[in-house]
Amino acid sequence: MDSVPRLTSVLTLLFSGLWHLGLTATNYNCDDPLASLLSPMAFSSSSDLTGTHSPAQLNWRVGAGGWSPADSNAQQWLQMDLGNRVEITAVATQGRYGSSDWVTSYSLMFSDTGRNWKQYKQEDSIWTFAGNMNADSVVHHKLLHSVRARFVRFVPLEWNPSGKIGMRVEVYGCSYKSDVADFDGRSSLLYRFNQKLMSTLKDVISLKFKSMQGDGVLFHGEGQRGDHITLELQKGRLALHLNLDDSKARFSSSLPSAILGSLLDDQHWHSVLIERVGKQVNFTVDKHTQHFRTKGETDALDIDYELSFGGIPVPGKPGTFLKKNFHGCIENLYYNGVNIIDLAKRRKHQIYTGNVTFSCSEPQIVPITFVNSSGSYLLLPGTPQIDGLSVSFQFRTWNKDGLLLSTELSEGSGTLLLSLEGGILRLVIQKMTERVAEILTGSNLNDGLWHSVSINARRNRITLTLDNEAAPPAPDSTWVQIYSGNSYYFGGCPDSLTDSQCLNPIKAFQGCMRLIFIDNQPKDLISVQQGSLGNFSDLHIDLCSIKDRCLPNYCEHGGSCSQSWTTFYCNCSDTSYAGATCHNSIYEQSCEVYRHQGNTAGFFYIDSDGSGPLGPLQVYCNITEDKIWTSVQHNNTELTRVRGANPEKPYTMALDYGGSMEQLEAMIDGSEHCEQEVAYHCRRSRLLNTPDGTPFTWWIGRSNERHPYWGGSPPGVQQCECGLDESCLDIQHFCNCDADKDEWTNDTGFLSFKDHLPVTQIVITDTDRSNSEAAWRIGPLRCYGDRRLWNAVSFYTEASYLHFPTFHAEFSADISFFFKTTALSGVFLENLGIKDFIRLEISSPSEITFAIDVGNGPMELVVQSPSLLNDNQWHYVRAERNLKETSLQVDNLPRSTRETSEEGHFRLQLNSQLFVGGTSSRQKGFLGCIRSLHLNGQKLDLEERAKVTSGVRPGCPGHCSSYGSICHNGGKCVEKHNGYLCDCTNSPYEGPFCKKEVSAVFEAGTSVTYMFQEPYPVTKNISLSSSAIYTDSAPSKENIAFSFVTAQAPSLLLFINSSSQDFLAVLLCKNGSLQVRYHLNKEETHVFTIDADNFANRRMHHLKINREGRELTIQMDQQLRLSYNFSPEVEFRVIRSLTLGKVTENLGLDSEVAKANAMGFAGCMSSVQYNHIAPLKAALRHATVAPVTVHGTLTESSCGFMVDSDVNAVTTVHSSSDPFGKIDEREPLTNAVRSDSAVIGGVIAVVIFIIFCIIGIMTRFLYQHKQSHRTSQMKEKEYPENLDSSFRNDIDLQNTVSECKREYFI
Repeated sequence: MDSVPRLTSVLTLLFSGLWHLGLTATNYNCDDPLASLLSPMAFSSSSDLTGTHSPAQLNWRVGAGGWSPADSNAQQWLQMDLGNRVEITAVATQGRYGSSDWVTSYSLMFSDTGRNWKQYKQEDSIWTFAGNMNADSVVHHKLLHSVRARFVRFVPLEWNPSGKIGMRVEVYGCSYKSDVADFDGRSSLLYRFNQKLMSTLKDVISLKFKSMQGDGVLFHGEGQRGDHITLELQKGRLALHLNLDDSKARFSSSLPSAILGSLLDDQHWHSVLIERVGKQVNFTVDKHTQHFRTKGETDALDIDYELSFGGIPVPGKPGTFLKKNFHGCIENLYYNGVNIIDLAKRRKHQIYTGNVTFSCSEPQIVPITFVNSSGSYLLLPGTPQIDGLSVSFQFRTWNKDGLLLSTELSEGSGTLLLSLEGGILRLVIQKMTERVAEILTGSNLNDGLWHSVSINARRNRITLTLDNEAAPPAPDSTWVQIYSGNSYYFGGCPDSLTDSQCLNPIKAFQGCMRLIFIDNQPKDLISVQQGSLGNFSDLHIDLCSIKDRCLPNYCEHGGSCSQSWTTFYCNCSDTSYAGATCHNSIYEQSCEVYRHQGNTAGFFYIDSDGSGPLGPLQVYCNITEDKIWTSVQHNNTELTRVRGANPEKPYTMALDYGGSMEQLEAMIDGSEHCEQEVAYHCRRSRLLNTPDGTPFTWWIGRSNERHPYWGGSPPGVQQCECGLDESCLDIQHFCNCDADKDEWTNDTGFLSFKDHLPVTQIVITDTDRSNSEAAWRIGPLRCYGDRRLWNAVSFYTEASYLHFPTFHAEFSADISFFFKTTALSGVFLENLGIKDFIRLEISSPSEITFAIDVGNGPMELVVQSPSLLNDNQWHYVRAERNLKETSLQVDNLPRSTRETSEEGHFRLQLNSQLFVGGTSSRQKGFLGCIRSLHLNGQKLDLEERAKVTSGVRPGCPGHCSSYGSICHNGGKCVEKHNGYLCDCTNSPYEGPFCKKEVSAVFEAGTSVTYMFQEPYPVTKNISLSSSAIYTDSAPSKENIAFSFVTAQAPSLLLFINSSSQDFLAVLLCKNGSLQVRYHLNKEETHVFTIDADNFANRRMHHLKINREGRELTIQMDQQLRLSYNFSPEVEFRVIRSLTLGKVTENLGLDSEVAKANAMGFAGCMSSVQYNHIAPLKAALRHATVAPVTVHGTLTESSCGFMVDSDVNAVTTVHSSSDPFGKIDEREPLTNAVRSDSAVIGGVIAVVIFIIFCIIGIMTRFLYQHKQSHRTSQMKEKEYPENLDSSFRNDIDLQNTVSECKREYFI
């Protein structure tokens, strides 16, 4: 590349920097008084108390001693002409000398021409300046940003209620010099380079412009290889096209690289700055900057021959342009330090000037603003004519609906209405209640752009023209005769008029209008302002105060913004966020929170930073009884074979977790422990080499760093797990695979150093030797423990507090936490600014208060609870403030909400430390606990700060008092430092909430017997209570509960054996009725029969038997079926054993029980409980240590699957706690890594098949021979194929014959 252009570009950037430095120097000390030397004629006003122009300079004491209007109202103003455009940096005011007239607040407006004023804004809102408190003191205000203008207007807003408006003013600043070029829409400037090609690595382009129109090219340059740079106005927005060395992307077809700004055709100055270094670009329009990376192959921008400003001329065709030219003025146009307009003014040879002048010519267009949607209107007179009507104007608005024009036509020809309805222009001519004609045209006319409208009625024909395109005529208007009226009402109707004079079926118009013509005559709106023409209400005349409330876009997380004249709206669809500004994540921050809400295992989205910038991430929450695991799957968790890799040609595999690294890091950092299992299977493939040697395999972690250690080893040590415990195959090496054996072996372990996780890539280099092969597997990222949800502190003195850095949340703030207390009141947190503040407190035992001030005065939100909040239980508080609303939520109580004012201050500016648990004054401190404090989604580590703070303790016990109810079915809530868990020891259920049924399928001969009188050792890990397995006295009460599904009757469900041959039996009779039999002595048997249904009907049934002393109740399917009191003579014996299903011992059963026992029980039984013992759960979970004996086949399954379904279908259902289907890596790798030789595999398969056939024949023979001696044992297997038939044996539901004697029928 040519070095001359490179040098030129560097020099131009240097000059550009010097220019910016000089500009700063020029503006230094820009605080000269500008109004003190003005003549009285430089002042003008809306009206004057003296009837003439009154000088109103600061400290003026002559004559009236300043300015006072004829009437003191909101339409008054004082204006000064400073002679030329100057830079204004400050203003000052006094009241009128020697009077009680002064202004207490005012606003400022500026203009270059004395027309089309612009209101002074700060924080993107019309700024209100504080005025005077008396007539003589001077109140000085320095402007936050300087303004360049010729005319200044002071607009009083409030004044001394005991006097009138009175002002003396001063403006401070300095002279302002600029180079201006005027483009008339057909002109342009060409800046020709000294050489054919200008190649730049860096560019700085700056300018200011004001535009008459919404479209037009500001500048353009392009090269032959596809490079181009273009800046153009498109519908009032600036579009920048920039491309480097990409011949595919031509300017004519490419989309803009960036679009910024809005409403830039408002005839006010706007600044533009483009800064490029290589492909990195900063594009700034006014105060808004967008950074982007441009397309292209190189970092240089190559422009051929010239840059054009104001248009894109067609080569060889003078006066012809590719796109619409710019119409307006450009000021201080610098290209890489070159002042283009200065060169043009001095007629330098590099500049070709085509029809450009060097002063800004501006038309005297007077816009007006309709402010109020209910009361604004403009009345203009018309000229009554015999026939015809002609009205035209331009309008711009954000509202979909509004009245544009209403006029009563002469000669009884009706009323003409022109309105916006749903963004469509609608013209209606109406006589009485009859609609004579209607024309609809346009769409989306509430887009904020100027639209021109023209209505013409001549010779029985009505024409409606929108943006220079005539609308189709009304089909039924050929006979309509129009006579123009006397009065034209624009925007709305006065309240005093009848419908015939001014009809407004919808709300008034809010927006701007200009260029109003009636009968082809322009209307002087300044005369309207002065009261000499027409009438008006709630109008701003001589300015268009339209505001783009979607710039910047305050809808967060990609929410789309729409707006009306007074507010903006956020569409949060497809963002995963909700709320007025799409601030709040619809997902929880961790699996722990989902579990806390009562969810069980499954796939969930978690949003680790809540309302922060990170999006949600899909994870699997494996919620177990003791831990809540969060698993994130990646794209390659299968065992993967590697061959042919060497250091020169390594094997690499990148892992994709379906989320960004920032999301994964946030999840890891918020967890107590994280791990990833890594496995390397090898045959003559080394893994890590020696601790000092170059590793053959390594992995890449979160910071893109390579790590040469393997699972089970800590960081910094080049070893595997076997190297730490000295169990490797070769003691000279620190990994099994480093022994370099010919046989398959492996190194497997867990990586658990959180700062290195997750594994993002694996690199393998030693599988290229003879007979060398390897296979690797990296499991999902798994984490447990939530460091946010249970982070808690206890405040035990009122003067104590925790302090944190300032809470920065100018536009959106959300605060959430849990608290519990017994105190009457106290401040949860407080953060102060100079004027702004936020405070959250419990103001009374049943009241939470959120107080906030963003500069418009304090606002309080209060939530009152019907119950006390100082009950020492955990309560949840969430406060939020955004640009749309402020809200406060307490627990599940109704949310308190208040809309935010659209005007005034809206930035929350805080500067003090954030105080938690108290205030800076050390008063009204909070006594109690605060937990899980989040500010804008970010956790504050309360526990760490409490460790070094007096009066505050880390942690807060007592979770079970608030959350114990989440443990069901007799489960016990157990307190932990970080939360709680449910102990299901004494529950027949299991799972994280003791809600998962423990159930099993019984075959006809299956028996489960639980012995009560033989103690056995119980360890804590088994989670069984010793009291549950030994008893030496008769129970004073019995609580029996279980559920069952069966199709077999008769059946013996449960049998409890006591000493002296007493027993309790629960059985199904042959007719399907349920029978409870108490045999309490040798002679007497109490029989209770429930025959409300056939309970052998393949449906789930729930039985509860409760005996308190001598009072017995039986519930079946949640309905009380029986109550009975045993006589005092009845004696209950000590319980010896409990049997589910078939009784195998010879216990002297009576005939009825014996009949049922002959069949045993075939079906499914679940959640069996006797007092605090769960015998079925003990048989399935603790068979090796519990006093339980199982005979026959007992298969764990879910009874719910058997209801109304074929049994064989049920057997195909399997559950797994691991959603990703882990491979059993204990199997030899040779079973996982398939051979490449299909021929060898086929031969092996045939041989194996023959062997299995021989074994099968022998097995069948032995099985038939020993069938009668088969020993029953408990096995985990699929349901037997003949189970369906076992359900149906001996069932005759059509012939129900009761064989039950001495029964109590219910």
